[in-house]
Amino acid sequence: MSLAVPFSTIPEMFFNITNKYADIPRPMLTHKLDGKWATLTFSEVREMVELVTGGFAALGITNGDRVSLISENRPEWVMCDQALAALGAISVPLYPTMTAKQIEDIFLDADVSYAIVSNASQLKKVLPLLEKINSLRKIVVFTDKELPMHENVISLIQLIASGETFLDSHKHFYEKQVQQITPDHLLTLIYTSGTTGTPKGAMLTNGNIVSNIKSATKVLPISADDVFLSFLPLCHSFERMAGYYTAVGCGASIAYAESIETVRDSLVEIQPTIMTAVPRFFERVYNRIMKQVSESPPLKQKIFFNCLDIGKRYAKGKRLQFISRWLKVKHRVAHRLVFQKLQEKTGGHIRFFVSGGGPLAKEYGEFFEAVGIPIIEGYGLTESSPVLSVNHLDRYKFGTVGFPIPGVEIKIVDDGEILARGPNIMKGYWNDELSTRKAIDENGWLHTGDIGEFDKEGFLKITDRKKHLFVSSGGKNIAPQPIENRFLMSKYIDQFVLIGDARMFLSALIVPDIESLEEIARTFNLSYRMPSDLIQREEIRNFFWNEIQQLQTDVPNYERVRKFALLDHALTVENGEITPTMKIRRKVVEEKYKDLIEEIYSEVR
Repeated sequence: MSLAVPFSTIPEMFFNITNKYADIPRPMLTHKLDGKWATLTFSEVREMVELVTGGFAALGITNGDRVSLISENRPEWVMCDQALAALGAISVPLYPTMTAKQIEDIFLDADVSYAIVSNASQLKKVLPLLEKINSLRKIVVFTDKELPMHENVISLIQLIASGETFLDSHKHFYEKQVQQITPDHLLTLIYTSGTTGTPKGAMLTNGNIVSNIKSATKVLPISADDVFLSFLPLCHSFERMAGYYTAVGCGASIAYAESIETVRDSLVEIQPTIMTAVPRFFERVYNRIMKQVSESPPLKQKIFFNCLDIGKRYAKGKRLQFISRWLKVKHRVAHRLVFQKLQEKTGGHIRFFVSGGGPLAKEYGEFFEAVGIPIIEGYGLTESSPVLSVNHLDRYKFGTVGFPIPGVEIKIVDDGEILARGPNIMKGYWNDELSTRKAIDENGWLHTGDIGEFDKEGFLKITDRKKHLFVSSGGKNIAPQPIENRFLMSKYIDQFVLIGDARMFLSALIVPDIESLEEIARTFNLSYRMPSDLIQREEIRNFFWNEIQQLQTDVPNYERVRKFALLDHALTVENGEITPTMKIRRKVVEEKYKDLIEEIYSEVR
C-alpha cells in the first residue's frame, strides 16, 4: 500500500502525516509568490492549519456549518479546507469562475453561513449576498488589499491573529477537534457541474472520501518521493481526491501552477512525477506537438514518424513481455532523437499522468505511451467520491477506463447503464430527497447515467452519457462524444459540438484553431483584418469541409456530419458554455446558437 500513515478521516490523515514529517525539511506545498516558487514544509502547513482552525472557531464556525470556499488553487485553500474538516464544518467549494448569480443560488440551497474567498474580485461577487441571504454571517478574504471597511469582512491575516489568541486559552484545541471527527461526519457538499440541469450538492462524508483514497492507492503506486503538479480546480472532486487528498495521504509533495496557461512552464520548472489532468489537456499538447512537426523539414518529419512507429512497437512489446534485441537498439536511438526532447517538455520526470473528467481518445493514449509518457485513465463521478474504476500501470487498455477499484462493485443493466455500489457512494443530494431516490436505488446502487460495457478481458468501456445519446429522426441512437473526439484530433479544430438530436442528420458547430486558421489563410493568400473575418470566406469553409470528409471516411452514414458552422470565438466557462473541466453544456450551447442551428437545417447540403 502507498499510504504513509493510517487514518479513517481527512483531519486524522493530515494530523498523522504532518506529525510523521514534522522534522523533515522537504516541501509539502509549493506555489508561486511574487513570480518565484516558494515552499512550505509539513510542519509549516500544520502550524498554519492550527491557527486557521482557532481563527474559524473564534469567528463562530462550528460543527455542521456550511462554509463556502471560492479560490484558485493555492496553499490557503488547503489550510482552510483542513481547518474546516477538523471543526466538523461542511465545506462548499465553488469554482472561482462562477457568476454572482450562480454563487447566490448555491448559497441559498446550502444555507451557507460563512464564505471564504481569495481576493477582491471574488469578494465583489459575494459581498452583496450579506444583505440578501439571511444565513450568511461573515466573509474571510485571503488578501488584505483593497478590502472594504465592513464589519462582516475579515482578512486571513486578521483571522490568524484571532486564532493565535484563541489557542492561547484553548490548549490542544486542534488535536481535540481532530479526535472528535468520525468517518460518518459530513465533510463536504460538492455541487455537480450541471451539464444536464441545475447543480445539486452531493453529500460526501469523511468515510466516503477516505475509502476512495485507500482503494485508489492499492492500484496506483504513489509514494512520499512523488511530486504532484496541480492545475485542475481543487473544488472539483477529481483534483481534490486524486491530486490533493491522495497525495497528502502518501506523503507526497504538491506544487500549484498559477493557471492552465502556465502549466507548460510549471512542468519544466517543478519536474513533477505525477499530474492529474482532463482529456482536453492532452489534446492541446498533442496538437501543439503535431503542429511543430508539420512545420519541420521533410527529413525531420520522416524521422519523427519513424521514431513514433518504433515507440508504438516497443510499447506493444512491453505489454506482451517480449522485445527483440534489435527493437531495443532502435528504441534507444528513437529516445535520443525524439522521445527525450518530448519528455523534457513535461519536466523529464513524469512517471505517469492520470486522466479523468471525461473520455480520453484512444489515439492520445497510444501517442503518449509511444513517447514514454504513460497516461492512466480512470472513471468516476462526484457522487462516488469520485473514482469508480481505473487502469493499472502494469495492465491497461486505451479506450477503456480500466477495472473497478477495490471495494467497488460495478454492473451493467439491460439498457446499458452503469451502476455502482460501495463505501464511496455519497449519502445523497443536499435537500433533495427526490433526486437522491432517483440516483441511488433501494439496494444502494448508484445510477451513473453513463452507458458502458465490459470487454472480454474485464476492462470497463464508457460508450456515452445516457442523457446525451442522440436519437435521430430516423430512430438511430448516436453517441456524440466518440464522434466529437474523432474531429478534435484535427489540428485545425479547437472545439467541436455535435448537433443532431431528433434531427434528420448530424451537423456541427466548430471553433477553428486560430493559429491553424491563419496558416490556412496564408496558404490561400487571403487578406484579413482579424482572424474572425476568415470564417465567412468560401476558401476557408471548403477547406474545413474537406477536413471533415477526410475524418469520417470510414463511419456509418447516420454518424456522418453533413453540415457545419464555424464560430468566430471560443466557447468559454465564463459564458456558461462549458464546465470548468471543459465539458460542453449542450443545452446552453444549443439554446445560445439556436438561430444558427436552425439555419444549418433549413436546407440539406
